[in-house]
Amino acid sequence: MSVEVKEKQEKKPMAVKVPHTYVIIFAVILLCAILTYTVPVGQFDVQEVKYMQGESEKTKTVLDPASFRLVTDESGNTVKNPVPIFGTEDFGGIGMLNYVFEGLVSGDKWGSAVGIVAFILVIGGAFGIVLKTGAVEAGILAMISKTKGMEVIILPVIFILFSLGGAVFGMGEEAIPFAMILVPLVIAMGYDAIVGVCITYVATQIGFAASWMNPFSLAVAQGVSGVPVMSGAGLRMVAWVVFTAIGIGYTMVYARKIKKNPLASVCYESDAYYRNDFQGKDPFETKFTTGHGLVLLTIALTVVWTIWGVVKKGYYIPELASQFFVMGLIAGIIGVIFKLNDMKLDDIASSFQSGAADLVGAAMVVGMAKGIIIILGGTDPASGTVLNTILHSMGSAVGNLPPMISAWFMYIFQSVFNFFVVSGSGQAALTMPLMAPLADIVGVTRQVAVLAFQFGDGFTNLIVPTSGCLMGVLGVARMSWGDWAKWQIKMQAALFVVASIFMFVAVAIGYN
Repeated sequence: MSVEVKEKQEKKPMAVKVPHTYVIIFAVILLCAILTYTVPVGQFDVQEVKYMQGESEKTKTVLDPASFRLVTDESGNTVKNPVPIFGTEDFGGIGMLNYVFEGLVSGDKWGSAVGIVAFILVIGGAFGIVLKTGAVEAGILAMISKTKGMEVIILPVIFILFSLGGAVFGMGEEAIPFAMILVPLVIAMGYDAIVGVCITYVATQIGFAASWMNPFSLAVAQGVSGVPVMSGAGLRMVAWVVFTAIGIGYTMVYARKIKKNPLASVCYESDAYYRNDFQGKDPFETKFTTGHGLVLLTIALTVVWTIWGVVKKGYYIPELASQFFVMGLIAGIIGVIFKLNDMKLDDIASSFQSGAADLVGAAMVVGMAKGIIIILGGTDPASGTVLNTILHSMGSAVGNLPPMISAWFMYIFQSVFNFFVVSGSGQAALTMPLMAPLADIVGVTRQVAVLAFQFGDGFTNLIVPTSGCLMGVLGVARMSWGDWAKWQIKMQAALFVVASIFMFVAVAIGYN
């Protein structure tokens, strides 16, 4: 351990250690398991809702908020569905202590958890090959030599681009591969992994939360709420500008602080993985070869291909994973042909394996987080689950308050519920059929209820450990969720205050 690191640790003897992410999730699993013994299960009827998105008619299956009922037995008593320790008698069902396995094998290739786990591992493997070529390192050093002193421009521009990605096409999982490139870049520039996460993932979720046209969450939320899809863009555009400016300002102030004193970073030790790669290397003397250029060109073309696929063809997890796998394969072939880092054919396979291994921890979190929902009975509103009862109870509590306070509590409700259902479209389908008619009852517009959903869903994506995207990016940055949470909580407070002001303004102007 270096003297600098020892000095840093000595300066913070009273620092509070945040438990490991696995420990936090296990504690939540225990709490949810206890709830299944105490909370009766409830269910809703479901209905098909049709809405127009542009010239296309979309259909979504949602719950009927007036149909909620507690499940009863033949004697009329409410039913509880306590989760067993190990599952059913034949040990093949869902139990509290097999939440990891059940979480990992749930879902399909288009979503959590199987799809996202596979996506994270394939992305990790592909970039393991790319990093093996040394092209990213050489490119970063070459860029530093040409842009010395221009960081003050580069960071905000990247932040704006990623924020636009979140606002325009709901960029989320796509931030993981970009973080693999930009986190080492900002560390080499004298910053830390937090800055890299901010200009990629944080930016996308700020754009996501204040979007005026996101087809994956805003459109669904407005459609199932009976609000014209893509309406109310004016206030949302103002919100996007304000929140993006806040994100840039917060990031730049922190970046300058780390530039002056690297030891002030909560991830100084973990950043050593990337920082050591650049120590002792002079950017002005680094040799940038044709092979390096071809690998970086492959990455650039993959980025263009990805954006085109998402925007024009609706590509999602399976297609994105395939695109980046192709990128890794081509980069490996180039590395072998040009003998980058003395690469041989077997190095393509071994670097893919090591790259995927680096993100196994993040992939495991996705499955564990999904286990929380499974313990609570799943997200099917037509089935008798504890989650349905919690959803109905929280929604009813919001409706017993004055209009402005009700709208604010809608925002808080969506923020809390996002811990359990991180998917934007999934949360919209579950909560908006409750929140939209509730808005009518308390005297606020349904557009306000949709705004509460956006803010609650988007901003808490930056801190909830149940977010597969967040944990994937943190895995890339080699940062623990505890370190990230200690830093992010202050930004969360700032976003919460400003979002609350927007909620009050929206109610005051009758936002519609």
